[in-house]
Amino acid sequence: MKTAIQTHARLNSLWALAVAALLVTTLSAQGASPQEKIAALKESLAANQTALKQYSWVETTAISMKGEVKKQEQKQCSYRADGKVQKTPLAGAAQPAPKKEEEERARGGRRGGGRVKEAVVENKVEDLKDYMERVAALVNEYVPPDPQKLQAAQAAGHLTVQPSPGGAAMLQAKDYVKPGDSLSIGFDSALKLSSYNTTSYVEKPKEDDVTLAVTFGKLPDGTAFPQQVLLDVKAKQIQVKVTNSGHKKSQ
Repeated sequence: MKTAIQTHARLNSLWALAVAALLVTTLSAQGASPQEKIAALKESLAANQTALKQYSWVETTAISMKGEVKKQEQKQCSYRADGKVQKTPLAGAAQPAPKKEEEERARGGRRGGGRVKEAVVENKVEDLKDYMERVAALVNEYVPPDPQKLQAAQAAGHLTVQPSPGGAAMLQAKDYVKPGDSLSIGFDSALKLSSYNTTSYVEKPKEDDVTLAVTFGKLPDGTAFPQQVLLDVKAKQIQVKVTNSGHKKSQ
């Protein structure tokens, strides 16, 4: 006998499929207004998020600087009842250790220097760690796409829909999370997420601009999920790579 949870999950999947079929018809209709198209694509995002909340998965995050991995960690992820993602660190995740030559570079290539210089070096290292953590946290501000944030962008007149080559459409938004940022969300002909690109910044525009690109995968039931997220801060030579894998449906 199916449990209530399994039945609910099945209904959610059927509902998502029904919404997707309806949206294809809506977007294909002649004379559909930009507002109708935006509403349809936002409904598709919401349906996909509903289906994704049935899963748990493993998130692997690697933070690199100048091409070298400085930190790597894995977390078990699942959605809580309030819709937020709960992340539990997994034991045994590799933590690259700092190299001696990095410490030497921080000291300006000199040996010794006394306790004052030692303290300066430690502060620089801690500042760098803090900055890299903020870069990594920025990923969660943009991924996965949030229908409520899109609604706010639309209310402010910052959301548009454009034709997408080889796909159904592309949503484009400005001031999505921060003033001056931008994102584009592409949908395929079945109204599943196909592309997601963002331009933002960590602290100050132009000084530490960030580009974020998402590669989507599809689960057996057709649900799209962010398989790989790549965030790049070129000015600082810092890169964050997030890989999501091992999705399991809640029983």
